[in-house]
Amino acid sequence: MSTPVSAIAGGNAGNTGNPGIVGALQRVIGWLEAVPYSLLALPLRFAVATVFWNSGTTKLANWDATLQLFEDEYKVPLLPPDIAAHLGAAIELSTPVLLVLGFLTRPAALVLLGMTTIIEVFVYPQAWPTHIQWAAMLLVLLCRGAGAFSIDQLLQRWFQSRLKRK
Repeated sequence: MSTPVSAIAGGNAGNTGNPGIVGALQRVIGWLEAVPYSLLALPLRFAVATVFWNSGTTKLANWDATLQLFEDEYKVPLLPPDIAAHLGAAIELSTPVLLVLGFLTRPAALVLLGMTTIIEVFVYPQAWPTHIQWAAMLLVLLCRGAGAFSIDQLLQRWFQSRLKRK
């Protein structure tokens, strides 16, 4: 629920002290609230995809150094370092493509949210300010999906039209 503009402006509904400021604030907030989710989802998808894509390409650029990092620094539990390195690189190179295309967005966001959690808990717990930003973007995508500008939306429309024909 949004805060009434008059409360933000320091007045109440009957306050006629400065209707120009209150009206302007109401218009600006109205414009902001009218921005479609689909437009907001695009930068979320691209931003989080960029973070993981860059990490994946860095891993590929020097695979020996990547294996050394997984052996000495990352210490992912339950997985041998070479398997963890391959799995991490595969996730970081595949899920960003899915996010950019808006294809299987929710599953991709869930996988990256899991990876972010593992990184936070077992690898770099001191980097929580960064990880919470990633998690926030991923949670929005997990809960709301990719938006209208996505393959997910095209597939949803296709499946719905097929179901209506039956």
